[in-house]
Amino acid sequence: MALTQKIHGLYKGTVEKITKHRTVSAFKEKGVLSVDEFVLAGDNLVSKCPTWSWESGEPSKRVDYLPADKQFLITRNVPCLRRASAVEEEYEAAGGEYLLDDEDDWVATHGNPKETKQREEEDLPSIETLEIGKSRTIQAIPSYFGGEQEDDIPDMLEYEDTEDHDPATLPSSYFVAHEPDDDDFLHTRTYDISITYDKYFQTPRVWLTGYDESRMPLQPELALEDVSQDHAHQTVTIEDHPHLQGKHASIHPCKHARVMKKIIEVILSSGAEPEVDKYLFIFLKFVASVIPTIEYDYTMDFELGSSSL
Repeated sequence: MALTQKIHGLYKGTVEKITKHRTVSAFKEKGVLSVDEFVLAGDNLVSKCPTWSWESGEPSKRVDYLPADKQFLITRNVPCLRRASAVEEEYEAAGGEYLLDDEDDWVATHGNPKETKQREEEDLPSIETLEIGKSRTIQAIPSYFGGEQEDDIPDMLEYEDTEDHDPATLPSSYFVAHEPDDDDFLHTRTYDISITYDKYFQTPRVWLTGYDESRMPLQPELALEDVSQDHAHQTVTIEDHPHLQGKHASIHPCKHARVMKKIIEVILSSGAEPEVDKYLFIFLKFVASVIPTIEYDYTMDFELGSSSL
């Protein structure tokens, strides 16, 4: 496996050096992006989800076909509360898979919770949340940390002061700050998630940089614990990051275009016209089926495409 991956990497690198980057759009026909479309989709992601930002990366690793200040996208300190393998044990495989590609068996891997388990307050993000066939709108998914907490916040109007006080006569007050106990914090794994443009496959590519509960760098192999077991060691590989130092876990892009093309076909069949600037929102939604417990920001309300009617 390692030898095959190395040989493919050498071949891929050679092809990328001798071929030009895509300039003509094939978004609808093939599910791929041109460089300009990748930048356009990235700008839209950054504007709608401020936790994402463009990065310039190391000067020696920059590619000339992308703007110097827009080499890749990144979101940092993304919490991962549970291991994906632990979550999968609580979900039935039957009845919960959404087949995206019958040739490559790319599926959303989470079914319904077992009847003996209490239903989670929020469903895990997956391709099922797209509900493309039912509506043209992708609805925002609530935060994995829970719902609204406004009822727990006391209202200042509930406290009536029946006495009149002259501010000059009030005794001075002092507030002493205390360091909170370490046990009061929930220690979790976190990830920096980056998205690069893969020139060979002409699609975005996701990379994972993990940190353990003590904020120490996580070995890339351990990131596989936070990957759906149907995809670990298959669509997720450990490779050199094109813009950062060291090895990183990465969702291999060999099937990305095919999956995106199938999703685009569903959008077209619903009577909508897919818009390329929203590509990354749809892309990140199906990637959530691979890394279901890493809670990155891709949630918003938006139309999948303009009506063709």
